[in-house]
Amino acid sequence: MTRRFALFLAALVSALPVVRAADLQITGDSLDGDLKTKEAVYRGHARLQGADFLLTADEIHFNQATQVATALGHVVITRGTERLLADKLVYNERDGTFSAENIRVGSFPIYVEGTSATGSIRGDISVNHATATYGEPGPWQPTLTAEQIIYSPGKRLRAEQASLGIGPARAIRLPHFEQSLHEPAQLSYVSLAGGYRSSLGAYVQAGLHLPVVPGWKLGGELGFYSARGLMFGPSGEYTSVSDPAALSGIFRSGFINDHGDKLTDVLGRPVPENRGYVEWEHRQQLSENLSVTAQLNYWKDSEIVRDFRPDSFLNVQQPDSFIESVYTGKNYFVSLFARFEPNNFELVQQRLPELNFDLVPLAVGQGFYEQFHAGAALLREDPLTVGPTLRSDRLDAYYGLTRPFAPTDWLSFTPVAGGRLTYYTNTAGAPINGSYTRALGELGFDAQLRSSATFDYKNEIWRIDGLRHLMTPILSYRYIPEGGQGRNHIPLIDRQTFTTSLPPLGLDVTRNIDDLHALNTLRLGVDNTLQTRDPVYGSRDLLIFNAAADLRFQRQPGDKDVSEVHTALSVMPAPWLQLDVYESFAPQTFTLREFNSGITLHDGDAWSLRFANQYLHHDTEEYALDATRRINEAYEAVGRLQYDARQRRFIEESFGVRQSLGRIWRIDYTVTTYDGPRREGHFGFNVQIKTIGF
Repeated sequence: MTRRFALFLAALVSALPVVRAADLQITGDSLDGDLKTKEAVYRGHARLQGADFLLTADEIHFNQATQVATALGHVVITRGTERLLADKLVYNERDGTFSAENIRVGSFPIYVEGTSATGSIRGDISVNHATATYGEPGPWQPTLTAEQIIYSPGKRLRAEQASLGIGPARAIRLPHFEQSLHEPAQLSYVSLAGGYRSSLGAYVQAGLHLPVVPGWKLGGELGFYSARGLMFGPSGEYTSVSDPAALSGIFRSGFINDHGDKLTDVLGRPVPENRGYVEWEHRQQLSENLSVTAQLNYWKDSEIVRDFRPDSFLNVQQPDSFIESVYTGKNYFVSLFARFEPNNFELVQQRLPELNFDLVPLAVGQGFYEQFHAGAALLREDPLTVGPTLRSDRLDAYYGLTRPFAPTDWLSFTPVAGGRLTYYTNTAGAPINGSYTRALGELGFDAQLRSSATFDYKNEIWRIDGLRHLMTPILSYRYIPEGGQGRNHIPLIDRQTFTTSLPPLGLDVTRNIDDLHALNTLRLGVDNTLQTRDPVYGSRDLLIFNAAADLRFQRQPGDKDVSEVHTALSVMPAPWLQLDVYESFAPQTFTLREFNSGITLHDGDAWSLRFANQYLHHDTEEYALDATRRINEAYEAVGRLQYDARQRRFIEESFGVRQSLGRIWRIDYTVTTYDGPRREGHFGFNVQIKTIGF
């Protein structure tokens, strides 16, 4: 080693700590330098450690005078979950800025690459000749290209005059693009489907939302049906940029001049030629205590969604339109609710509007709890075809007292006393119109008996490590002797509806307050749970079995002294097996009134099999089998059979293949045949593309 070089190393070692050694530490396998330029060169596993980031490269040149580091070869910067890769990077320690060549930067799932970039280690990065990719780059990934993309780590991605597309195909031009990295990607709504259905003919459907302004994505849905015509409608979604949980919404629509075989609606009327629908959902948190929820479902005819969007119709077969605002106080709720009737094919109990106050159970001393709720409503129901319009303005209030007794930890007994006062005015449609006041009282109790037992049983196959049985017999009684008073004065707007379950018991929870009857009922029930130890969750439910029935001491015409016995069973002995059963039967005749069941078996995501049935006495008896089988990482086979035992025919047979592309897209290829009087026709072939990765 020459004397000159030895003096340089000594000077360098003594000088480096002076250059903000607390913030920067530079190491490498070898060290070289120049005393005149005060530049040190670290080669071989070179590392520059900052206060909150790490830079590695093949070599790092650091100038003590300018405090500029130049990294060459396989440059990698790691800061939290963010990573930056480049061929060359020049970093200025004084202001934290840098410039780079051939850069790639991002954090899952957004990555940006370009020929060069400038920016800050802790701030925005401007990437030139840039491409942004959702997920790892690939032929099926959503991509965005622009002359410059500004990437704000963990915050936002924005660009001007950008092109949007899939892989190398970028056909959509955008004057401005901005995406919050806390939201789903801007292509969060992309749909494409096509195929053939005998009721629609050959068809193609497409939908797309694109960014317009921050938080707003607008677009539309387009569908062409060779047997029906062209359907088009605007659609979109919106959210708050600063707080997505505080504001969100989505809307969609479709309009068509339908020249096909439209059949009739649910009332037997011919479906019109000009058809359409508008749907809107809105959720907003106005303040910490005040929220608004709204929903609009306008269907010009009852079959528009069923004909053209059958998947959505399965979830919403009776459209509802309402707006509700709720204020949450310390121990109360105030709500303003309105329900409208934009459609002409269904009965709607309109509330124009309804104001409610609900007090949560409140301790008032000596072990007593009070409960109170009151409401004012303008009610209206218009007839579908012929008949009177029902209308009433209603004031309603309930006050109740309870006094729980728990002499032991296994017994609780709670007497209940309450009264409900209801005032009707501006009534129409009742046998006797005019004003009317009704006062009702109730007495009753709720009792529970808790018991448990443990068993030292183990089974390695079913992963059972001991058993615990929890059993809770339940008794509830309500006596409302004058419940049916005033029926001749009250329009039956909030009335009883068909249900196969036991109705709510108690004057405070009854919703059909315009259609009450005298009540003298004892409800008997028992809840059972069988558990075992679980190393992760502490305990795991193996079986749940609940049963209940009513004893009616005062009956309405057609009622029996004992109601149907309702039971519900869930069996979960292993993660790959679940059995659910619900049934009700009449104990007087042992007639099965309803029986619904489902059994599911699956092996992770390799395969699954579910058998289910629906049985309703004198109405429905259907069986369904759904199966999936994973073929490989990209393909999965799916199938469905649905059999109507009353008609003795398979009403639906569906078979298909599901394909995954780039962990972003899913393509379903499905062939379906139908039997019976179905609006869907008798044959369908469908190819549908959905987004699954964002």
